[in-house]
Amino acid sequence: MSKTGTTPNGPSREFSTSADDLIALGNQHVTNGIGRLTEGILAKGQGSYVEYEDGKKLLDFTTGIGVTGLGHCHPKVSEAAAKQCLNVVHVQCSIAFHRPYLELVERLLPVMPHPSLDSFFFWNSGAEAVEAAIKLARASTGKQNIIAMQGSFHGRTYGTMAVTNSKTIYSEGALPIMPGVFATPYPYWHQHGVAPTTPSSTLVAQSLYQLELLLTQRSAPRDTAAIIVEPLLGEGGYVQAPPEFLQGLRTICDKNGVLLIVDEVQSGFARTGKYFNIEYSGVRPDIIVIAKGLANGFPLSGVVSRKELTDKLKPGSMGGTYAGNAVSCAAAVAVADAFKEENILANVQARSKELFAGLETLRADTTVAPYILDVRGTGLMVGVEFTSPSGPGANYDPLTKRDSPKSLASRVSRACLERGMLILTTSVYEVVRFIPPLNITAEDLKKGVDIFSEAVKQVVKEA
Repeated sequence: MSKTGTTPNGPSREFSTSADDLIALGNQHVTNGIGRLTEGILAKGQGSYVEYEDGKKLLDFTTGIGVTGLGHCHPKVSEAAAKQCLNVVHVQCSIAFHRPYLELVERLLPVMPHPSLDSFFFWNSGAEAVEAAIKLARASTGKQNIIAMQGSFHGRTYGTMAVTNSKTIYSEGALPIMPGVFATPYPYWHQHGVAPTTPSSTLVAQSLYQLELLLTQRSAPRDTAAIIVEPLLGEGGYVQAPPEFLQGLRTICDKNGVLLIVDEVQSGFARTGKYFNIEYSGVRPDIIVIAKGLANGFPLSGVVSRKELTDKLKPGSMGGTYAGNAVSCAAAVAVADAFKEENILANVQARSKELFAGLETLRADTTVAPYILDVRGTGLMVGVEFTSPSGPGANYDPLTKRDSPKSLASRVSRACLERGMLILTTSVYEVVRFIPPLNITAEDLKKGVDIFSEAVKQVVKEA
């Protein structure tokens, strides 16, 4: 089928409506810089499931990379956005307040991980919010340098590429990027070249020691504006930071007059069983970055800090054409209300126990046990790491398994897709990540674990 249209330069042309024609058009005209898990057209989402135009229905354990925490098209969220569309869609933040923006601030104030976090700026994407956090840190301290973690991911813009250390692909060929950025190890056993069974106290001590060295050898405290950290490493492999590490960061920051930026873009909004993952450590962020689950699919991010810091900003230094869009804010207000009304935190905690139990049962299977290095994470942000014969630094990594099948994570992901479930890999290591809806039922969670277990056994058997 086709429709007739006109081009700006003259004669009419036919617009394709068939899925095959549109997919071909996409492959031809959508930038090659975007990678895709599937090649079909995703037409509909409802709850924990998505449906493609060819009728294929899949269980979604990606949630748009941790975005649709309340499932696709949550009725209250969709209704709130639709109602807002009939009132006003765009209120530019430099012109006036709009009601959803202020109502969202009102909803978020009580759930912030520390009462000092009382000044808000909403933007569109996580990367933009990280950029704003870096700008705030530099402007409020008068210092330049930023320390980021090895394995971190904060975005693909020029500032966030500089603080992203999870993969070279994000900045490859785009140098030079923002100067004044230094990296320090995260308490992840791979980064220290030790076994997964290494005590967390050892990993914490080694990581904090390297940070102290960096502040002595590379970036003096008088030149260091902030340390930025994901409390649960995302793109770097789904690694939970021990509370002692985050507490150690806070101590070092306080001792040296350095701000602590906590990136909760992926781990925030109940994803790990608390509203924010940093709550497990009791650490006070100076700046917290939020996005993804904030508005359940509507583009919205935020930077939250202390008013004493944000009062140092000059009016006009923050802003953006679409910053804090009214429709997105209305959706986020509905998300915040749904979290309370539907007891989302309790569901995450219950489903998390079931998820870990299912994965540990798989890990105990003698046919696959030799190929599973680690099961880790918190809440419903969980990673399974497989062995590899040729990972980064394979000649020096004690966990290199020369007789292991190659690319286990991506092969397992493809096998899950064949069985009716979307699931993603992550990091430079062989890791599959679980990020299902926060309100997923016990039945659907079990279905997902069963699909994953069958896929792992199939891939290992074939290999």
